[in-house]
Order: sequence, then structure tokens, then C-alpha cells
Amino acid sequence: MKRAIAAAFTSLLLAAPAGAADLVEIYRLALGSDPVYASARATLEAAQEKRPQGLAGLLPQATFSASTQHNDRDLRFRNPAIAPSQAQFNSNSASVSVTQPLYRRQNLVAYEQGKTQVTLAEAQFASAGQDLILRVAQAYFDVLLAASNLSFTEAQKTAIAQQLAQARRNFEVGNATITDTHEAQARFDLVTSQEIAARADLEVKNRALEQLIGRAAPRLAGPGKAFVPAAPTPGAMDPWVERAKQNSPAVRIAQQNLAFGSQEVARNRGGHHPTLDAFATYTDSASGSGIQGGTGTDTQTRVVGLQLAIPLYQGGLVNSRVREALANEEKARQDLDNARRSAELAARQGYLGVTSSLAQVRALEAALVSSQSSLDSTLLGQQVGVRTQVDVLNAQQQLFSARRDLAQARNNYILSLLRLYAAAGELDSADLEQVNRWLEK
Repeated sequence: MKRAIAAAFTSLLLAAPAGAADLVEIYRLALGSDPVYASARATLEAAQEKRPQGLAGLLPQATFSASTQHNDRDLRFRNPAIAPSQAQFNSNSASVSVTQPLYRRQNLVAYEQGKTQVTLAEAQFASAGQDLILRVAQAYFDVLLAASNLSFTEAQKTAIAQQLAQARRNFEVGNATITDTHEAQARFDLVTSQEIAARADLEVKNRALEQLIGRAAPRLAGPGKAFVPAAPTPGAMDPWVERAKQNSPAVRIAQQNLAFGSQEVARNRGGHHPTLDAFATYTDSASGSGIQGGTGTDTQTRVVGLQLAIPLYQGGLVNSRVREALANEEKARQDLDNARRSAELAARQGYLGVTSSLAQVRALEAALVSSQSSLDSTLLGQQVGVRTQVDVLNAQQQLFSARRDLAQARNNYILSLLRLYAAAGELDSADLEQVNRWLEK
């Protein structure tokens, strides 16, 4: 299947200049510079902390606390026979407490949710990786195609300029009418405007590439030898559709969202469950007596026990949260169904894009040969007087249009093939490396 990509490279006629960057080099630059991909990587790193956070709810919780205070007490008795007393003393206390959850339904589900969130983030990061590959390939071949269109336009302008000069000479010697000159001039002016548009388009495509790699767009390696495009393998649409419905990144993301939604229902229902904790506390305290002539005290307290809590009524809060979670779970279920349908559509579009562009390439290759033969015959006919200047201009226009259309069809074939892989969840950097082998520096 992936050999078909390797066969897909002759979209340009001009070889790239020496030292040009190839597709893999551009991809590596984008890996380190693209802010969208960097954001996805940071999101994954943040989500990976959900697992230890969920586990923390199942592990012991230990707390150390200490306090010290100065007491200044003025004690007066209601019996006047007893003299009042004043005392100043310190009270100090240090305590260590440990609590181990034995049964907390919500904490158990929260731990499972943490693992689900990590899996979800991994699926999202994989999707971002595929998206980066597609964006790099799109930007790369957009630049090559724009350069090709500019090259074709410049070549067409040169050819029309030659026809215009010939028409002027023929008019001056009386072998042609002014109409031929006007026709050639009109074609020359039109192709000049097309050249301006092609230069602007190339500039825009270069800026789009720079946005990905974070630096000035380098010269790009173009395709080398002529290619023989091949149909995707398997050569039927249904297997690709089934792969997409199971492995598409969007489907995997939606599956994890549904799993999280179901766990959220269970977590909120856990609000009705009792909780059971084991706890132990050790306290060491010391205090002055506070009584004139008395002595202070030192106390060590050790406590071990179980604590059971049974929720009875919380104002309907738990039931409301359960209903909310059920609604969100249904939303996630519908999103999954939509993701599968969208993946199926993307696979069909990708497969049809490959097969249709393959047919276009073959047809346009034949059309290019025919257009060249037509131009040669028209030029010969002009020399013997059976063809006019307009016929030559039309034949030239047909030839350059065939070249542009062929370059576009080859570009579409390559990108459609990559999109088909992406729809099936199989696109990775190895595909770019395979493509890269057919580029010439």
C-alpha cells in the first residue's frame, strides 16, 4: 500500500537546487517549532498526572500538626474568701494523624477516570501527530505546486512573447493582419497578470510553510524520476471504511470520552454509598499548670479506630449530579456515533480521492502527449500556411494547461493517499520517509 506513495512524485518539471531541504527535514523542523503540536504535547504531559492524582485518593493520607501558645490567665473566685490568682504558662502540642480509606466508591472510580484521561490524552496526541504530518505535507507540496505553476506561467509567457514578436514581423512585411498581433498581445497581457498572481501565490505558500517551521522557508527538494501511480491496497473501499470506523483518531477519542462519561455516572452514584476509613492519631502535648504552686502536665495520646459515614440526604445534590452525568454520557455516545460516521465519510473521500486522482493522472499524461503533438503539428501548419497565429496560441495554451493540471493531479494523488492513511489511523512518520526517498536534492 505504502509503495504507492513512493510512486507519486513527478509533480514538478524543474529539479530542486542543490542543498534544498527535503520533506523529512521540514517535518523535523515542524516537530520542534509548530505551536499546535507543542500545545498537544503539553496537554499530554498535563493529562499524564491524572493517574497519580486518582491513585492518591486510595492511598493513606498523613498529616502532622503542631502548635504553641502562651497563656496569661487572671483567675478570680466568687467566694471573696479565696484570693484571686494570676498565672502565665505555655501550652505546646504536636500531633500526627494517618487516614487510610478502606471503602470509598467515588475514589475508586476517580482512579479509573484518571487512567481513562491519560488514554484519552494519548489518543489526542496521536491525532495531533497525524494532523502535523498532513499539514507538513500539504504545505510542502503547496509550495512545490505554486513554484511549478509559476514556472509554467513563465514558460508560457516566453512562448507567447515569441509569437507576439513573430506576429509583429509578419505584419510589418505584410504577411499577416494586425489582428494576429492584437490577439498575441492580448494573450501576452493575460499571461503577465497570471504570472503576477502565481508569484503572489508562491509567496503565500512559503509564508504558510514558515508558520509551521518557525523560520524562513528554505529551498525545497522536488521530485525526481517519473512515477507510475498505483491504486491503494486493499483495492476496495469497504476494508478502508472498516479500519476507519475502528482506528480513526477521532473515533478513539470519542470512545475514551464515552468511557469517561460512563465512569462519571458511576462516580456520582457513589455519593449514595457509605464510606469507611481507618485512622490513627498520636498526640504529644505539654502544658503549664495554670495554678499557683501547681505543676504542669505532659500527655501522650494514641488513638486507632474506624470511621463509618452513611450519607442520608444532601438536598437532592447527588441525584442531580447523577442526572447531569447521564445526560453527558448520552452526549458522548452520540458524539461517538457521529465520529464513526465522519470517519467512514473521510475514508470514502480519501479512497475516492486516490482512485479519481490516479485516473486523472493517467488521463492527463496522455493529454500532455497529445497536446505536445498538437502544438508541434500546429506550428508546422503555421509554417506552411494552413494554421493561423490564433491556432498556435490556442495549442500553446492547451499544452501549458495540461501541464498545470497534471501537476495538480499528482499533488492531489499524494495528499489523498496520506489522508486515506490518516482516516484509517495508520499515518505515521514512516510514510513521509518513504515519500522522501523519491525527492532529489
